[in-house]
Amino acid sequence: MAKLTKRVVDAAESREKDYVIWDDELPGFGLRVFASGKRSYVLQYRALGRSRRYTIGLHGVWTPESARQEAKVQLGRVAQGDNPAEERQLDHKAITVRELCTLYLNDMNAGLVMGKGGRPKKPHTIITDTGRINRHIIPLLGTRRVKDLTKTDVNKMLKDIMAGKTRVSVKTDKLRGKAIVRGGAGTAARTVGLLGGILTYAIEAGIISTNPAHGLRKPKDAVRTRRLSEAEYRTLGDMLRKAQEDEKYAPSVDIIRLIALTGCRRSEIVGLKWAEADVDGSCLRLIDSKEGMSVRPVGLPVVELLEERQKTSTGTFVIAGYGEDNAFGGFPRHWDQIFKDSSLSDVTPHVLRHSFASLGNDLGFTEMTIAALVGHAKGSVTSNYIHTLDTALIMAADTIAGYIAGLLEGKEFKQTAYALDRDSRKAALARFLQKATGEDESDPQEKHLLAA
Repeated sequence: MAKLTKRVVDAAESREKDYVIWDDELPGFGLRVFASGKRSYVLQYRALGRSRRYTIGLHGVWTPESARQEAKVQLGRVAQGDNPAEERQLDHKAITVRELCTLYLNDMNAGLVMGKGGRPKKPHTIITDTGRINRHIIPLLGTRRVKDLTKTDVNKMLKDIMAGKTRVSVKTDKLRGKAIVRGGAGTAARTVGLLGGILTYAIEAGIISTNPAHGLRKPKDAVRTRRLSEAEYRTLGDMLRKAQEDEKYAPSVDIIRLIALTGCRRSEIVGLKWAEADVDGSCLRLIDSKEGMSVRPVGLPVVELLEERQKTSTGTFVIAGYGEDNAFGGFPRHWDQIFKDSSLSDVTPHVLRHSFASLGNDLGFTEMTIAALVGHAKGSVTSNYIHTLDTALIMAADTIAGYIAGLLEGKEFKQTAYALDRDSRKAALARFLQKATGEDESDPQEKHLLAA
């Protein structure tokens, strides 16, 4: 033992085996001399009844004086109950973002990660999240330790995705399948949102204590305002009639009609089962929509389309696939083929949904009524005990679906909005009472059109 000074350290010679020179003034502080000739400063202490050794650093990087001061700091921490050696060991083993994502994906696929409404994430959401993790988060942050992530790191990932640095063409599992990853503002915002959820998962697992993705300013998604005009509805009707001349397009044409006439999401119609189609109740009783269980009032044109399909259907799904009892899987390809090179080539299934809601607004229905028809969370009819829907909702569904059906057939209407002046309302009420008493024999389809 000797007081560790520069002269003592410089004079220390290597031996066949490593050895330690202990300082005679500061207990536990020492110089480890390696057989290779390297020398490093160490601190020996006891924690939880066990002897621990903490390496301060190599001589040359540290001087005897600075190493002694560091030893005093660490001994002070030990006195307060800390364990520097164990903390360093844990720090070296700290989980990376890639490893955290693997844990998250495993739990998500096992149904242990909750999505909207406290329900396990849906298969489609799992596929989307997996893609964003593998194609954006891991390539940009995978090697970083989760505990070291900062808001600056997350913000850089956001900007890199916006700039297209993760743009790539990826081979998928499908035959000749290819996924084109483009990046952009929308993808960046949603990926940062997903990372925030993964880091919240890490907090719940005790891996970190704060979430560096929270509070980050993200670009807003572009508001989608595209909707069909009445002329475009008539054009769509012409396209569907032409497509239906080819028998292979028949299932997809019916899917498009149902989306247009109900305002449902594409997945809700493609995966629609007969058990969910309440024809007598004029509604769809969806078991697992985006909002969970959801009841959607539908108009008479939809009921008639369902009844027509029911005559020849023998399987589980309203729009059946080929072969086994499954949903129709060729819709995305058929959609592209039907709309390609047309004046409606920019239209998507969501545009049909948005157009349904917009037309409902044009016809004078309230936001809450439209929300109930299309299944928005703020107006979704979700009760398991609802067997008979409000007549007003059925009338609204009849009116909007009837109007759209008329447009698809090529009809032109004199006005869209319901006339609120006193004379027009009296005339409309008189026509309704005539129909209700059986005194009017006009075309029953007329009652679905507010202003034919």
